[in-house]
Amino acid sequence: MPLIWCAISGHGYGHAAQVVPVLNALGAIVPGLTVVLRTTVPASFFHDRLTIQWKHSPEHQDVGCIQDGPLKIDIDATWAAHQHFHETWETRLSNEIAAMQAAAPSLVIADTPYLAIEAGSRAQIPTVALANFTWDLVLKEYCHASSPSRRKLIECIRDSYAKVDMALRITPAPSIDAFSSMIDIGPIADPAPPERNRLASALDLTSGERLVLVGFGGIPLTSLPLKQMEQLRPYRFIIDGPAPLGYSRIHSTKALPFSFKTLLASVDVIMTKPGYGTIVEAVALQQPIVYVRRFNFADEPPLVDYLHRHGRSVELSIDDFTQGHWEPALREALTTSAPLSPPPSTGATEAAEAIVRKWSF
Repeated sequence: MPLIWCAISGHGYGHAAQVVPVLNALGAIVPGLTVVLRTTVPASFFHDRLTIQWKHSPEHQDVGCIQDGPLKIDIDATWAAHQHFHETWETRLSNEIAAMQAAAPSLVIADTPYLAIEAGSRAQIPTVALANFTWDLVLKEYCHASSPSRRKLIECIRDSYAKVDMALRITPAPSIDAFSSMIDIGPIADPAPPERNRLASALDLTSGERLVLVGFGGIPLTSLPLKQMEQLRPYRFIIDGPAPLGYSRIHSTKALPFSFKTLLASVDVIMTKPGYGTIVEAVALQQPIVYVRRFNFADEPPLVDYLHRHGRSVELSIDDFTQGHWEPALREALTTSAPLSPPPSTGATEAAEAIVRKWSF
């Protein structure tokens, strides 16, 4: 039975959201395909998403960024965590090689832990990078020229990435130069069908009310302007976290019998940061988006450009977000239109076909 070892960054859920459609597309081509999900993304994320046989193997694959909520990156803590990760690099690498060799996969797919690429290379297992950014690009944003130890760490990351056998860059993405060669593929999105009427019934929504999904990926918001949100009529809000007591217009995703993907397709407006999974699926659905930028993350500029080309989007400043000055942006998002139709979401099929063309299972 063919087996794929799939290493997934646990920094939010965007990497997992990219990988799942590719694995499903591979499963449609390769009979009996099974995958080991090597990731700290919880197993619950993959239930009702993956259509092939899978096993969850939780193991720390990379650091990503240390964040204080989804909008603020703690740069000093990020560097400290990376330095600790690399102090134990040889042990981590030996463990990954041993685990891969015990599983004996036909292929390693990494989105985008460089540890898995290095381990796969040393274990002589073919490796594929699936990426809309690489971690060296992210860290480069936070590295001063006077910091040789940090520059050396970035070079170590790049050395591991350079050992990949195939690199697939997902649209939209920044310029990536860590791989020796690269194949560009289309956007990866697998939106759910809307269930607006059932959602409206579950929330006892009146005809004039508008639903806003406040979803910032897999990193929870530490605070929200709840009092201002409660006063924003005719809007109702769905948040990813417990619903606060005493607020009638704010609801939790956890209390609703819908997946996040279904909510994404069924609300009136999505409020989010520019992260791959939510942005590309919202654009594919042509859902109105109000977004809050971070300004120091490598994949943000191409995602914002993609939004302005193909999405119904309005930017909200972080100050206005924090203070609850949401109404003008929400109103504008509901009335805006996309300048250009979005490109078809062909990336998963293109990735699967490129992999199968190169390797037989």
